[in-house]
Amino acid sequence: MSPGLLDDVFPPLVRARLEETAELLDPSLISEFTSSGALRALAGAEVLLTGWGCPPVDAGLLGRAPRLRAVIHAAGTVKTFLSPTAFDRGIVVSSAAAANAVPVAEFTLASIIMGAKRVFPLAGLYRTRRTHRTGADLDRQHWLGTHGLTVGVVGASRIGRRVIELLRVLDAEVLLYDPYVSADEAGLLGVTRTDLDTLVATSDVVTVHAPDTPETRGIIDARRIGLMRPGTLLVNTARGNLVDTEALTGHLVSGRLDAVLDVTSPEPLPAGHPLWDLPNVFLTPHLAGAQGNEVGRLGALAVDELARYARGEPFTHPVHRADLGRIA
Repeated sequence: MSPGLLDDVFPPLVRARLEETAELLDPSLISEFTSSGALRALAGAEVLLTGWGCPPVDAGLLGRAPRLRAVIHAAGTVKTFLSPTAFDRGIVVSSAAAANAVPVAEFTLASIIMGAKRVFPLAGLYRTRRTHRTGADLDRQHWLGTHGLTVGVVGASRIGRRVIELLRVLDAEVLLYDPYVSADEAGLLGVTRTDLDTLVATSDVVTVHAPDTPETRGIIDARRIGLMRPGTLLVNTARGNLVDTEALTGHLVSGRLDAVLDVTSPEPLPAGHPLWDLPNVFLTPHLAGAQGNEVGRLGALAVDELARYARGEPFTHPVHRADLGRIA
């Protein structure tokens, strides 16, 4: 874990619970796996508590950690650092991705509400003219408001499912595209399962929550963007690679679509890219995930998982090898 993150991920009360639950080896914080101190700690470690910036945990490293039985990640994806070899060795793995899903889903809901109210273009007009909105300003919008929206959710990931829960505060019909979700499960989620073409063609809002995998890269491509109705709001808080940015750009420049983009491809966009200056596009610098005081939620979940491990209980938020190909 990066040293600068330690106090944010484990604020005082969470750190106290951590120290009550486990014996912390010396050094307790490792940002590399090459020094003599780090190798000594690894040799005696039963659990690795990892976070953002964790160096690779590969077969070579696992050979230096003969007592290791669990990896608990106080962040989102483990795919950036953890070798599948860990699963082959019977090491159990947990991730705090569910805790990171909370602020992303909240950000998404806020984006949907603000986007549906056309806050971003209308606020821009207000700032520029410094006079009150007019009827013509409102009439210029393709549609405006949250009542009776159809919201299409692309991906029933942890974040996607949390967004579905939060959307219950709106008077909205929710469509879902996820090839791994059955009709029965969709019913339990309270959504209508559909194919992706139908979703993008019939939704007022399309919000993207699929993982970035070879199968999902470019899933919102030029053809599917063309299927969207005039005035559709596209929200992407997942990964920029899922959306064909250049194909989307033409539809945004023309004003046919609106977008809230927390991620883009590339990220950030080149300084001269037209999306920076469009009134119907709201760009944010990959902010949706845990920031500031939200980061402590990740550490709290990780310590909860550590306590379950110490009691001999299964993880509540396990990561399984079989799921690696379809999760973030």
